[in-house]
Amino acid sequence: MTIEQSMPTKYQPTTVEEGKYKNWVEKKLFKPNGNKEAKPYSIVIPPPNVTGKLHLGHAWDVTLQDMLIRMKRMQGYDTLWLPGMDHAGIATQAKVEAKLAEDGISRHDLGREAFVDKVWEWKEDYAGFIRDQWEKMGISVDYDRERFTLDDGLSDAVRKVFVTLYEKGLIYRGAYLINWDPKAQTALSDIEVIHKDVNGAFYHFRYPLTDGSGFVELATTRPETMLGDTAVAVHPEDERYAHLIGKTITLPLMNREIPIIADDYVDKDFGTGVVKITPAHDPNDFEVGLRHNLPQINVMNKDATMNAEAGKYEGMDRFQARKAVVKDMEAEGYLVKIEEMVHSVGHSERTDVVVEPLISTQWFVKMAPLAEKSIQNQSTDEKVTFFPERFEATFTRWMDNIHDWVISRQLWWGHRIPAWYHKETGEMYVGMEAPADIENWEQDTDVLDTWFSSALWPFSTMGWPDEESEDFKRYFPTSTLVTGYDIISFWVSRMIFQSLEFTEKRPFENVLIHGLIRDEQGRKMSKSLGNGIDPMEVIDQYGADALRWFLANGSSPGQDVRFSYEKMDAAWNFINKIWNASRYVLMNLDGLTYEEIDLSGEKTLADKWILSSLNRTIEKVTELYEKFEFGEAGRILYHFIWDEYCDWYIEMTKEVLQGEDEAAKKTARSILAYVLDNILRLLHPVMPFVTEEIWQNAPHQGESIVVADYPVADASFVDIESEQAMEKLIGLIRGVRNIRNEMNTPISKQVPMQINTTDAETEAIFARNKAYIVRFCNPSDLEIGQNLVADGETVTAVISGGEVRMPLAGLVKLEDEIARLETEAEKLQKEVDRVVKKLANEKFVSKAPDAVVEGERAKEKDYREKLTIVEERIATLKKQIG
Repeated sequence: MTIEQSMPTKYQPTTVEEGKYKNWVEKKLFKPNGNKEAKPYSIVIPPPNVTGKLHLGHAWDVTLQDMLIRMKRMQGYDTLWLPGMDHAGIATQAKVEAKLAEDGISRHDLGREAFVDKVWEWKEDYAGFIRDQWEKMGISVDYDRERFTLDDGLSDAVRKVFVTLYEKGLIYRGAYLINWDPKAQTALSDIEVIHKDVNGAFYHFRYPLTDGSGFVELATTRPETMLGDTAVAVHPEDERYAHLIGKTITLPLMNREIPIIADDYVDKDFGTGVVKITPAHDPNDFEVGLRHNLPQINVMNKDATMNAEAGKYEGMDRFQARKAVVKDMEAEGYLVKIEEMVHSVGHSERTDVVVEPLISTQWFVKMAPLAEKSIQNQSTDEKVTFFPERFEATFTRWMDNIHDWVISRQLWWGHRIPAWYHKETGEMYVGMEAPADIENWEQDTDVLDTWFSSALWPFSTMGWPDEESEDFKRYFPTSTLVTGYDIISFWVSRMIFQSLEFTEKRPFENVLIHGLIRDEQGRKMSKSLGNGIDPMEVIDQYGADALRWFLANGSSPGQDVRFSYEKMDAAWNFINKIWNASRYVLMNLDGLTYEEIDLSGEKTLADKWILSSLNRTIEKVTELYEKFEFGEAGRILYHFIWDEYCDWYIEMTKEVLQGEDEAAKKTARSILAYVLDNILRLLHPVMPFVTEEIWQNAPHQGESIVVADYPVADASFVDIESEQAMEKLIGLIRGVRNIRNEMNTPISKQVPMQINTTDAETEAIFARNKAYIVRFCNPSDLEIGQNLVADGETVTAVISGGEVRMPLAGLVKLEDEIARLETEAEKLQKEVDRVVKKLANEKFVSKAPDAVVEGERAKEKDYREKLTIVEERIATLKKQIG
C-alpha cells in the first residue's frame, strides 16, 4: 500500500484510532517489561467510582498519568500503571436505590443480601462502561492487575488495618455528636459536609427565669432544637449575668426547668451574651454539655422528623416544626424579633440535604497520633513532594486541624465492620475472621467509609498485607500520584497517614495536583447548569489525540482549565498539520528505510539548524516533563513542529529534493525522516494513536512506537551559530513578506531588493544562503552588502544585523513609511526599556540561570541595534522630504 493510499489527505481520527488499542493490549505492550535491572516506575490510578460514566475531569486525570507512564516506558523504566475502581459506598447505593425506586422497590423489600447482589450487577455494568472509556482514551494500564476496592485482596487489607488500629487503641466506638445525612440516613465525616450560604434568620427569644424575676434574651438559627435545650450559658466574667449563674429558667413550650451555667465558650460580646445549650444537636453545645454533665436530649428521628422528646411536635418534619415553634413562641409572648440573615449551612456532599448534628454510636479513628507522624515525615528526605508546592500547605493545614474520623456508615454496600456482638452477653469481638461459634454472634450492621479502603489503595493493590508480594517489593512506594486539588483532604492525606502507619513508607514520591475543568465562562461543570461535556462525544467528533492534546496543554499544574470547542478545533488542526506534513515527507523519501538514514553527509544551513533545534527541543521538553510542566512542554513542541519543521524546514528542502544533487537529496531525506521520527516519539505520550499510525508508515525500528526509545538529546548536533544564522535568515524573509503584505504586492511579483547589513558576518550569512532568499523573497535584482545607498524611495524592514529595502516606487508615500517606522521605533523602545528594567532587578540577575540572564542581555543588544537602524532610517527619509 502506498502512502497516498494508507494516509488520506485529511486526518480522520476514527479511522486512525480504530483497532490500535486492542492490538496494543493483545501484544501486552502495557505490562511491566520484566527487566529487573531497569528502575521501576509505578502509578496507581485514582479509582473512579462505579456510580456512572467518566467525565472530562477523569479524562484529564488519566491523560496526565498516561503521558507519564508512556514516557517512562519509552525511557526504559520498568513501568506499572495499575488500574482499578472504587465501590463508592453511599454514592453507588444511592444510585441503585433510585433505580429500584422507579419500580416501586426499596432495599428493605429485597433484604440486605439480595440488595447487595443488585449493587454488584450495577458495578459490573458500569465497570464495563469505564473500561470502554479507558480504551477510547488510549490509557496504557495493565489490565491483568486491575483491582476493585471490594475484591478479596483489598478486603483482607481493610480488615487488617481496622483490627490493627483497634488493637492499638486508634479505633474506638462511642456515642458522639456526628454529622448525619437524614436522606441517606448515614453518618458523614467532616469533609463530606459542604457548607453553603443560604437565606435564614436569627430568632430572638425570651426565656423566663423560674423564680419569676425576669427573662434572659438569646437568639438561635434553629428554633426547633430549643425543644432539646438542657441549659442556658453565659460567660463567667460577664458582670451583667453574674447574679443569674446557678439559677434556672423554665424552658418555654416544654415547661422544663434548666440551669443557667457559666462557660468560657460563650462570647460575651456577641449578641446578648446568652446562648441556649442543646448538647444533642450542636457540636459546641455537646462539648459544653460534657463539661457540665448536662443531659443529652435528642428531639429528632434519623429521618429528621421530630420524635417523642419533642412533645406535641412529634412527627413533624424539622423545618415544619421550626415554623410551628416560632408561631407558638410568638403566641405565648416569648418571640422578641426575627432578624433575616444569610448564613453558612452544612449540606451532604452526596444527597445535598441539610446535615443534622446527631448523637449516634459510631466507630472513629483517633487521628492525632496519625496526623503527627504525617506532618513529621514532611520534614524528612522521604517526604511526599507536592507539585505545585503550595498544595503541601493544604495537606499540613488539614492535618494540623484534624478531628477524629467517623468511619462507620449506615449502609449495606461496602466493607462490613469486622466487629461482632454476642447475642446473649453483649460482648464485643473484633478480628480478622468471624468468631468460631458464629451462630451466637451478630456482626455489626454498619460498613466502613469508602475513603477507609481508598486510603490503602497504593499498597493494598500491590498485594499488602503480604509484604513478600513481588509487586509490593518491586513497585511500592509508587512514583507519582495524579489527582485534583479537591480531594487532597479526602484521599491524598489519608493515603499518606495510612501508608506511613502500616508500611513505614510514603505511598508515593510525588503528587501532581491539577485543577478542575470549567466551561468557557469559567463555571464549574454541573448537571444543574447543564454545561457538562461528555468526553466520549468530544472524541467522536475530534479524536482522542486532539482531546488529550488539549487536556495536556490547557493549564499549568494546579490551575483550572476552561474547555471550549474553539480549543478543540485548534487541537485537531495541529494534528492535521502534523498528518499532512508527515504525508508529504513520507511521499518524498523515495523508499528510504530506517537503516538507510544517514546524517553524515554535507549539510545546508537549514539542515544544521533543524538538527540543532530538534535536540534542544528534546532537552527542554524532557526537562519540563520531569517537572510536570506539560503546558510549557506542549508550547515548545508546537512551535518546533508547526513553525520550524513544517513551515520552514520542509519548505527549505523542496529545492533540494527537486534538484539533481543525489547526495544532497539523500541527506535531506535522511534528516526529514530522522526529525519526523523524533517528533513522533516526543509526541507519542500525548498523542498515542496518530503517532503510531504515522510511525508505522515511516521508516522505523521495532513493532510499535509504544515501546520505542524516547528521544535523548545529542549535544553534538547543537550548533548555536547555525541557529543564529537561521534566525537572521528567517527574520529577513519575514520582513520581506511583511512589506509585501503591507504594500499589497504578491510574492509572485518580482521586485528589486537591497539588503544593507551592519557587519561582515551578517553579509556573509545572507550571501551564502542567497538561494533561500531568492526562493522565498522572489527579487528581480538582489544586492547584499554593507553601507549600501538607498536608490530612491524605499520601504524598509529592520532585521537583526541590518535592514532590507524594497524600492517600490509609486506604491508608498514617504510620509506613510516614516509613520510606520516611528511606530516600529516605539515598539523597539518599549522592548529596550523592558529588558533594561529586568536586568536592573538584582533578584532576577542573582537568581535566574546564567543562560537566561545572558539571553536577556543579547535581546537588549539586538533591540538597541534595530532601534538605531530605524532611527537612522527615519532621519534619512525626513531629509528626503526636506
